[in-house]
Amino acid sequence: MNIHFSDIRAWIFPIAAAVWNQAVYYGGSLIARDLPHQDWTTDIDRAMPFLPWTVSIYFLCYLFWGVTYVLCARQEKRSACRFFCADFLAKAVCLVCFILLPTTNIRPEITGSGLWDETMRFLYRMDAPVNLFPSIHCLVSWLCWAGVRERAEIPRWYKHFAFWTAAAVCVSTLTTKQHVVWDVAGGIILAEFSYRAAGWMMAKKNFQKNYRLLSG
Repeated sequence: MNIHFSDIRAWIFPIAAAVWNQAVYYGGSLIARDLPHQDWTTDIDRAMPFLPWTVSIYFLCYLFWGVTYVLCARQEKRSACRFFCADFLAKAVCLVCFILLPTTNIRPEITGSGLWDETMRFLYRMDAPVNLFPSIHCLVSWLCWAGVRERAEIPRWYKHFAFWTAAAVCVSTLTTKQHVVWDVAGGIILAEFSYRAAGWMMAKKNFQKNYRLLSG
């Protein structure tokens, strides 16, 4: 049975990214646990409605991430390496921010007893209001769109789906009061910066390789 490297990469790269993500998230919160945390809530955030049902978007995006990370890992080697290099770089920046700029926010009191209210209570119990800037939810969702938007082999419908899903996730982080606008902006900007930086590094590496070949 022939096993192609792309098949191995399709699982190894996403698993490595998931492990790195957990290390950054929990490592950052552990290191900054006793540091003073700032609340960056703005008037825009205060005016944003609290919509418990949007927690469905907040949770379902994990499925979107898993599918897209596998798709990106199965691309040709250079594109796959660019995507996961961007992911690694972005999470490294997140770790620095979590330690040097620890943030928090004040969550609303949940008074309802419906399905979405109970789900929100579960989310609040599971996820402490730390490691907010930049938003990893927004970062990863936007990076997923960046990873597929220029690939010819990815269907057009999935590219549109990835964009609107990323946008919906960004909104859901605000309507669940998990993040504030600065966190969302930081996640999007970091995703774009990391993806472009990874592309530049890959282009530089390719240029140096071709230069060595041409120079003999």
